[in-house]
Amino acid sequence: MEDYRRVADEVAADIAAGRLRPGDRLPPQRAFARERGIAASTASRVYRELGRRGLVVGEVGRGTFVRAAERPSVPALAEPTGARVDLELSYPVVPEQSPLLAAGMERLLRPDVLGAALGPAGVAGTAAAREAAAELLAAPGWRPEPSGVLFAGNGRQAIAGAVAALVPPGGRLAVEALTYPVIKGIAARLGVTLVPVASDEHGLSPEALAEAHRAAPLGAVYLQPTLHNPYGTTMPEGRRAELAETLERLGLYAIEDRVWAFLCEDGPAPLASYAARRTIVVDSLSKRLAPGLSVGFAVPPPAPAGRVAAALRSGAWAPAGFALAAASGWIADGTVAAVTRAKRADATSRSRIAADRLPGAGKGPAAYFRWWELPSPWRADTFVAAAARHGIAVTPAAAFAAGTAAAPRAVRVGLASPPLETLARALDVLAGIAAGSPEDTPVE
Repeated sequence: MEDYRRVADEVAADIAAGRLRPGDRLPPQRAFARERGIAASTASRVYRELGRRGLVVGEVGRGTFVRAAERPSVPALAEPTGARVDLELSYPVVPEQSPLLAAGMERLLRPDVLGAALGPAGVAGTAAAREAAAELLAAPGWRPEPSGVLFAGNGRQAIAGAVAALVPPGGRLAVEALTYPVIKGIAARLGVTLVPVASDEHGLSPEALAEAHRAAPLGAVYLQPTLHNPYGTTMPEGRRAELAETLERLGLYAIEDRVWAFLCEDGPAPLASYAARRTIVVDSLSKRLAPGLSVGFAVPPPAPAGRVAAALRSGAWAPAGFALAAASGWIADGTVAAVTRAKRADATSRSRIAADRLPGAGKGPAAYFRWWELPSPWRADTFVAAAARHGIAVTPAAAFAAGTAAAPRAVRVGLASPPLETLARALDVLAGIAAGSPEDTPVE
């Protein structure tokens, strides 16, 4: 075996055994050559070999670092990939879900059921789908009437339909100052102006909402009271009651996004239970079940129901018949409930890992993301760039900021995508980066 490969194997063994941990910096190549008693040219080949194996990453001006995770093996002719640890997206998948979903597919193989599922579906769905959805969306203190449930292709389309129904082009939609990034794209496509409204530790401020409405009339307000994205906070009951009174007094509608609420089993009742006449509930199966087969839900009060249905139809946002039939069956036979239980346990495990490894992030609720305020002197953009050089992707606060206000010095760390061991190693690397400084440079 060539000399450089033997030395590379020794370093790889140190990494596998934990003697070298993710984020550790290897010595400069000249120092490494002296330590190992090899030529500088051989040391250079060792470092290249370790990089080829996906074990280390080199940074111009900083040095060579142990990666957060090994590069997965791929066929020689595979498409090139970024080979990174994705802590941006949050699409949870648990091992239990594929066997559970496969078992539920058997009924769809019946010719009569399959034939109906392959037909067109309207935004009102079917009677069976409405009953199943009402059961799924029910929460303590609130259960929608099946006849009032509308369907969309996914949660984003349900949100778009609600916004289009309530806010005319050129109108104003209030949002939390840090909000779900997709709402920014939806508003831009619909010609709607977002109005950021201040929040505090309890969530969106009713007083700030009223002030924004007095400044210029609002069409509606979009918010996530339960497991807010990106903060991960849940609005307490008292604030929900205050906000409901404000909505009624101002004559405003709220679009309550409950896409993450399934993780909060014992959380407060939906805002819709406090402001039934003023709240459109939107939800989907993309997080709760699977991103590849999604159905969106919109539950409006009677007054705007016709407008929401019309907006979903005119936007071509109706659900696919097969997805609706499959989802209805999985809800009715308990599959969705079983997957939900598994994801709650999985989110709890991942949240504990984050609490243990991200200094200052706190324990927080069981969720698939964590809001992390960075220590000085880090800015979100420089931290994101430093993490990317280690093969880790996180999301800067600016991605969630509505309007032109300065974003906090923070990042959102998604916990859903990597295996648990990879997640733990990646979070250790992020903690190591945060403990340093953007100006840190190796001494050659």
